[in-house]
Amino acid sequence: MLKIISIIKNKYTLIIGAIAVVVFAFSLVSLNNNNAINTSSTALSTKKIEWGIKRNDNHEQPDLGKVNKNIIDNNNGIAIGNKESKKVYLTFDEGYEAGYTEKILETLKQNEVKACFFITAHYVNSKPDLVQKMIDDGHIIGNHTVNHKSMPTLSLDEIKKEVMDLHTTVYDKFGYEMKYIRPPKGEYSEASVAYCNSLGYKTVMWSFAYDDWDENKQNREEYAKKKILDNIHNGAVILLHGNSKDNANILDYCIKEIKNQGYEFSSLDDFER
Repeated sequence: MLKIISIIKNKYTLIIGAIAVVVFAFSLVSLNNNNAINTSSTALSTKKIEWGIKRNDNHEQPDLGKVNKNIIDNNNGIAIGNKESKKVYLTFDEGYEAGYTEKILETLKQNEVKACFFITAHYVNSKPDLVQKMIDDGHIIGNHTVNHKSMPTLSLDEIKKEVMDLHTTVYDKFGYEMKYIRPPKGEYSEASVAYCNSLGYKTVMWSFAYDDWDENKQNREEYAKKKILDNIHNGAVILLHGNSKDNANILDYCIKEIKNQGYEFSSLDDFER
């Protein structure tokens, strides 16, 4: 009898020991996974970057900066297209409606040009009819976040809320699923771009822009035409603002002149690297 009890005790001890080994091994795996996640997160810089361009003459592609371009390229984002291709890509930032988008949309339709409109929650809530028209006309709707806050100043949870709350709203209202994002104010970090990418979004910057967003700097149509036409280049990702009266007035002229120079307007969906 004592021998049987001893055998049972030994087996029990072996079972307990085996369980302890499994638990210990599982703990090591979990710890290693957590460390990998933490290392991956902290390896990405949260330093704020302000997108900038060094323009070139003679319609040559501008210098976007090696570090900045690498961040976009490494996350499958968009900033400038193939330097051998005469395709250009037209985008508009629409933080709010100033009364010019109807004219812009009509001009695009007449010239058979498709664009991408980056909108905020304010735009969706105040001008749903125009958003629907953009969709109906075959344009792309891009995410410009709920409140137009600088992404590098936000936590990952706050970025997710800014991006995905607008994503959900647009999907619920229009049945449209966005996939491109433009960081508000052109401010971003390596971490914010990578995180947006993990949310299913391609970050779209630009290779041409000018000070068209300032409503106190309008009535400069000749200046605006010259800025746009002098700086068009192969693979140009053009940023214009929808709150500019000048843009609405000169868009038809500029589109026709850009086409006359041999360029082709293309969709971000057909972007060529």
